[in-house]
Amino acid sequence: MSKVLDLMDIQGNVIRAYGRYNFPYARYVFLNIRDGARGREFVRKVTEQVTTAVNWGQGPNPIEKPMSTVNVAFTYPGLKTLELPRASLIGFPMEFVMGMKKRVDILGDDKRSAPDYWDPIWKESREHDRHKDVHVWISINGQTREAMQQSYEWLQKIVHDSAGGVAILSGHRGDDGAEHLPFQDVHAVFENGKATSKEHFGYTDGIGDPVFEGLPGKPERVVGRGKQLKGGKWAPLATGEFILGHRDEAEEYPIAPAPQLLSRNGTFMVYRKLHENVGTFNAYLEQEGAKYPGGKELLAAKFVGRWRDNGAPIVSAPDVASKAQWDAKFAAATPAERDRMLSGFTFDDDMDGAKCPFSSHMRRINPRASLELTPNAFDTPGALANRRRVIRRGLPYGEVKDPARDDGNHGIVIMMLNSSINRQFEFVQQQWINYGNDFRAANDKEIILGNHDDEHPSKAVLQVEKDSDEAPYFLSKIPRLVETRGGDYFFIPSMTALRMIAKGIVDPT
Repeated sequence: MSKVLDLMDIQGNVIRAYGRYNFPYARYVFLNIRDGARGREFVRKVTEQVTTAVNWGQGPNPIEKPMSTVNVAFTYPGLKTLELPRASLIGFPMEFVMGMKKRVDILGDDKRSAPDYWDPIWKESREHDRHKDVHVWISINGQTREAMQQSYEWLQKIVHDSAGGVAILSGHRGDDGAEHLPFQDVHAVFENGKATSKEHFGYTDGIGDPVFEGLPGKPERVVGRGKQLKGGKWAPLATGEFILGHRDEAEEYPIAPAPQLLSRNGTFMVYRKLHENVGTFNAYLEQEGAKYPGGKELLAAKFVGRWRDNGAPIVSAPDVASKAQWDAKFAAATPAERDRMLSGFTFDDDMDGAKCPFSSHMRRINPRASLELTPNAFDTPGALANRRRVIRRGLPYGEVKDPARDDGNHGIVIMMLNSSINRQFEFVQQQWINYGNDFRAANDKEIILGNHDDEHPSKAVLQVEKDSDEAPYFLSKIPRLVETRGGDYFFIPSMTALRMIAKGIVDPT
C-alpha cells in the first residue's frame, strides 16, 4: 500500500470503526440550523473538537487517545442553510440532494418500513416545516458512558450559546413508548460485562470491511477484503470508492461538488435506523430449524453466511463436523491467522451456493468474485462487486427484554460510507437485497434484510452439492425480519472543508 492519505484531514470513524477501538457507546444528535451566520459559528466551535483519522499514540509526539470523539456531517438542506454557493450545491449528486425519504421506492422501504412508521424526527424532516428538517448529524463516541455524557453537555452548551442559531431536534423513539427523545443512543451488546461485536439476532457484525489504498494497517488484511486479482492474489481497492477526490476502480474521480477543497477527503454517509424483529426471527428459526437437516444453528449460519458464535464463514465450515475442526484451528491460531480465517476466502469453490446460499446476507452484500460467471470476463474477477462495496459503521441500540416479542426498542443504527450513494449503497439495497437476478436466484430476496411481505410471500432455496442424494431445502413464507425506522443521506466533509464552511469561504470559481 504505497498511497499515503492525509489522516489529519479525514474525519475519524471513516478510516477505522470506533466501535472496534474501545468506544462501545455512542450518541447521535441531529440539529436544525435556524440562522446561517450563527450556524457557521456553531460549526466552527464543533470543528475545534472533531477527531480525525490520525493514529493515536504513535510517532515522536503521539496524539493521546481521547475518552470521547466528535464527528459531524450535513444533509443537503443543511449545507444549503449554511449558505454554500449555488455553484457548489449543484455539484452534489441528485440522490444526496433528494434524501432517503424520496428514494424509498428504490430502497424497498414499504409496508412497515415506510416513512409513516419512521421515528418522528425522520417522519417530520423534509416535510412542511423547515424548522423540523434534519440539517446536521453529530456523533459522540465514548470509551465510557460518562465520557460520552460529558461531551454531550459540551454540545448542549454551544447550542445554547448559538442564541437560537441552531436547535437540537427531538423525535427519537426509546423505551416504554417514548418517542421524543433528543438523541439516539447506541451501544455494543455486552456479554459477561464485555462489549462484543454482536447484534440482537446474535451474529457477529463488521468483520469484512473493505481495505483500500492508503488505509493504515497490516498488508495481509487485504486478503478477502480488497479485490481479487487473476491468479488468486489480492490488492487494495481504489481509494476513490470510499474517499472523494481520489481515483476509483474506473480510474475516474467520483462525482463531487466544487471546489476540490470542499470535496477532497470527504465522503457520503447513509444513516439508517433498523428495527430487528427478534421475536419473529427466533420463531421462524425454531420452526424451520426443527425441520432443517443439520439443525437450527446451521440454518442460522445459512441465513447470513457465518456461524453465529464466532463468525466462522460457512464456506470454510459448511457443516457441524467441519465447524468443530475450524474452531480447533481458530483457537490455536495467532491473531493474524484468525483474521485471515475470518475473511480470507472466496466463493470459488461454492459457485452453486451449496455451502453459502445465494440469498444469505454475506453473499448478497459482498459476492466477492462469484459474479464472474464467465471465466476471465473481467480484468479482475470481482470487477462487478468491487464497485459496490461500502464501509460499515454504527452500533446496536436498545435491549431485547423479551426474545419472543418484536415490539420494544432494539435494533441497529447502521452507517454506510461510500463515494457514490447511488452506485454503491442504493444498488446493493435495490438489486442485490431485494432482487435475485444477478445471483440467478429469480425473485428470491436476501433473507435478513429483504422486504418480505405476506401479500407476496418470499422463499429462498438452500442448495446442496451436485452429487448429493439430498434435496435442496426451501425456506418459504419468510417474514420481514428487519424494518426501517428512518434515516437520511449525509456529507462528511474533510477538516479543510469544515473550516471553509465555518468561515463562509467556499469558493467554487
